[in-house]
Amino acid sequence: MNSWDIEYNILFAFLTSLLTSLLSIPTIINIAKLKRLYDEPNPRKLHNSHIPTLGGIAILFGFFFSMSFWTNFAYCWHLQYVVTACIIIAVIGITDDIVSLSPLKKFIGQLVAAIILVVWSDLRIVSWFDIFGVKELPFLVSIVFSIFTILIIINAFNFIDGIDGLAASLGIVSSAAFGIYFYFFDENFQHAILAFSLTGALIGFLYYNRTPAKIFMGDTGSMLIGLIMAMLAIEFVNLNYYSPTRIIRSTSAPTLAMSIIFVPLFDIVRVFFIRIINGRSPFKPDKNHLHHLLLKMGFSHMKSTIILVFFQITLIAIAFLLHFKGNYWIGFTLLFVILLFTAFLYYQSKKAINNSTSQ
Repeated sequence: MNSWDIEYNILFAFLTSLLTSLLSIPTIINIAKLKRLYDEPNPRKLHNSHIPTLGGIAILFGFFFSMSFWTNFAYCWHLQYVVTACIIIAVIGITDDIVSLSPLKKFIGQLVAAIILVVWSDLRIVSWFDIFGVKELPFLVSIVFSIFTILIIINAFNFIDGIDGLAASLGIVSSAAFGIYFYFFDENFQHAILAFSLTGALIGFLYYNRTPAKIFMGDTGSMLIGLIMAMLAIEFVNLNYYSPTRIIRSTSAPTLAMSIIFVPLFDIVRVFFIRIINGRSPFKPDKNHLHHLLLKMGFSHMKSTIILVFFQITLIAIAFLLHFKGNYWIGFTLLFVILLFTAFLYYQSKKAINNSTSQ
């Protein structure tokens, strides 16, 4: 495949998913309104009007249509299992968006999708790149750890979807970052096509999800983003492990992959920790996410989204600038920066609340 064919496929994959998502959403909105499939306002929600929650279907359509048309399954044999896992996530997500599922039922669906990706498509993290002295993982440990990783990333994007445009915007940044990397360093370019297919679908959705949002992606969209990000992250790590001569030689692949989705990952760990130490279920929703701190400071949904998106881009830049330093340097640097950022948000949000109550 020559350079023109590669760029042609990637560009048209992006445009196909973009247009599919963009053009399908008005129909989805009309159907949702006709069938009264709304996200009902309540004290925990950050909106006060009835807004359709089925935007994830448009993301799914855009990604699937583009992937089916522009990728070469002969070069990427495990795509059939990726499709199966995405369908399972979509069924669970659509059901939850319409009738609401218990956390346990959602988790079971996520677990089945993760098992399919890991076991049937052999999408496994095979090495820790000498983190804690661990190099190649035993087969069973690799399977369990990979399933756990996929579940964490799915829920990281599911949990971060709390304000207009945030999950979609972070997804665009992350998928584009993976896509650029795979374009330059992956020999068959199929994962670059997948990444930019997701990017296009998310941009099409974001047009209708910016404030004032006309539609939400719901669990269908956020869990689908998480699943695809997990797949891309594992492929990123394995590309460094199996083909070290074709890429920026980096033994820091795990932390580089993590940096691309660091904001959602940090936020879910932080929120889980807060809920557990307060004696509450880690799956019980609250208003302790990073975007809630920005809202308390007086920022709008879109300004909060822009701040977190630029912060995510900054973290990615820091990680890749330090790629030669190793996993420990990158990991601790990212953690220090985001903890400093979080402490600043806490201080400023409390200051804003105190000022408003004293007036």
